[in-house]
Amino acid sequence: MFPSSELDTIFDGYYFTGPLRPAKKTPFRTIPDHIARPDYADTGIPVSEREAKSSHSIIALNKEEIEGMRVTGRLAREVLDEAIAAVGVGVTTDEIDRIVHEACIDRDCYPSPLNYFNFPKSCCTSINEVICHGIPDQRHLADGDILNIDITTYFGGFHGDVNETVFVGTPNEKSIRLVKSTYNCMAKSMDAGEPFYFNFYAFFNTLRSHSV
Repeated sequence: MFPSSELDTIFDGYYFTGPLRPAKKTPFRTIPDHIARPDYADTGIPVSEREAKSSHSIIALNKEEIEGMRVTGRLAREVLDEAIAAVGVGVTTDEIDRIVHEACIDRDCYPSPLNYFNFPKSCCTSINEVICHGIPDQRHLADGDILNIDITTYFGGFHGDVNETVFVGTPNEKSIRLVKSTYNCMAKSMDAGEPFYFNFYAFFNTLRSHSV
């Protein structure tokens, strides 16, 4: 970790739920001009997303558009696999972010998190008690950490979003139980959904009955 007066000032009065603290971050990474960008890439404001929400309508995609979603989803999975391969004790999440950023560019993708509502990195890395959307920084991963890597790629006008939680080094029994239970809840919840229909109570009951 890299304590600094700037970090101390930013988080004055903030209530942390565990021992993890923010570390220094590297500068904003750049994107080559040939990469197609979402509308928020320069401003940080996803205008099309806001317009879609305000329309209160659901857009039905055609076969070509659905295939476009599959393509960017597969690309996101490829990038995630590269990120996971880099995980290890002593590695920083900033280094993982660099790998993700370069893997996206290699595939002519835009890393969707970058500048989304001014998010400063190309992926989200959430360690231990961080629930989601953690910002990669220069903290070194420690033996026993659990790490969620959240990847989203923008390609062909669609975003593909995948994530996975992995162990760093040797996990303890609580961490193993948490990750396995969460995965089982996800799998069972997917079974509870149906096309054009979603029963929130069935979803909630599935989570409650399979979380341990």
